[in-house]
Amino acid sequence: MSGFLMHLGATAICPHGGQVMVIPTNTRVLVSKQPVATMADLFTIAGCAFMVGTKPQPCIKIQWLVPALRVRVNGQQVILQSSSGLCQSAEQIPQGPPTVLITQTRVKGM
Repeated sequence: MSGFLMHLGATAICPHGGQVMVIPTNTRVLVSKQPVATMADLFTIAGCAFMVGTKPQPCIKIQWLVPALRVRVNGQQVILQSSSGLCQSAEQIPQGPPTVLITQTRVKGM
């Protein structure tokens, strides 16, 4: 699986339209003048309006499952546009896969 490297300025959403924000741990390796996203980063979600019945059950974070296999930054596997993950609620209930909509288009990884 190959894809463009995800970075701080990439646009990603949860299955319910919440916006993904990357809190990077890497500040040295940049693409498009922004840090590359790695498995060590925190991926939070804001604005998810998902409900189960009458109980709010918003997505709040992403747990990445399949990062890049060959590309690492500071020893951490990078996240690709094609990487698989699960959005999770506060109770860590899987809510579905995130979608990376827009990312830089110069650097690809596997």
